[in-house]
Amino acid sequence: MWFEPMMLFPLLLLVSFLYASVGHGGASGYLALMSLFAFSAATMRPTALVLNCIVSGIAFLQYYRSGHFRPKLFLPFAIASIPAAFVGGRIELDEDLYRKLLALVLMFSIFRLLSKLPATREALNPPNTILAMLFGGVIGLLSGMIGIGGGIILSPLLLLLHWATLRQTAAISALFIFVNSLSGLAGMGTHAIGWSPQMTAMIVTATAGGLAGSYGGAMKFSDTGLRRILAAVLLIAAVKLMTT
Repeated sequence: MWFEPMMLFPLLLLVSFLYASVGHGGASGYLALMSLFAFSAATMRPTALVLNCIVSGIAFLQYYRSGHFRPKLFLPFAIASIPAAFVGGRIELDEDLYRKLLALVLMFSIFRLLSKLPATREALNPPNTILAMLFGGVIGLLSGMIGIGGGIILSPLLLLLHWATLRQTAAISALFIFVNSLSGLAGMGTHAIGWSPQMTAMIVTATAGGLAGSYGGAMKFSDTGLRRILAAVLLIAAVKLMTT
């Protein structure tokens, strides 16, 4: 492996912790780690989606209990994204093309981690249902093809359009990631998931990070340093993906 094998789990804990704190499942981070540790593309997609389901589900429950979920805003995105993610999950990409697309997603993730979030207006704009469904379909298809939940794309979209507050965005993104990840897995089929002792250990680690991160996110702690560390990990992975 390109990195020392035992480094996988501390880094996985960090990734799940940080992503859960903002209502994300962390698939882009898990995919970055697996590329650094020389996982195959066939293993990376289903593994990332399984971890995504667990961490995003934990994050959603935390934000839902805090009263930040808006079902009427979530539904148009989900209605279009769920079938699109299923279709995307059935698409088998050439390994080289998959790695290049993943590198682009990671670069976008780095930009998101290091950029300042747009300010939320007190008076939000009313959402456009047709536009929400269009965005949901595109994000869902990409999610299934690459093995992400799409929250890294949906979150800035909701904030830039001023359709939701920061906490509402976290709640909506968490459930969006959860349903897209399940749909993407359904499209791939259960045979695609390679259960192993390592997979079990990864699930336990991601669950611990997700529980701690989602609780911390609800309490709104400062995570600037963690974001920079994670951005550095993603950058190393993106460069590796583009040069191999």
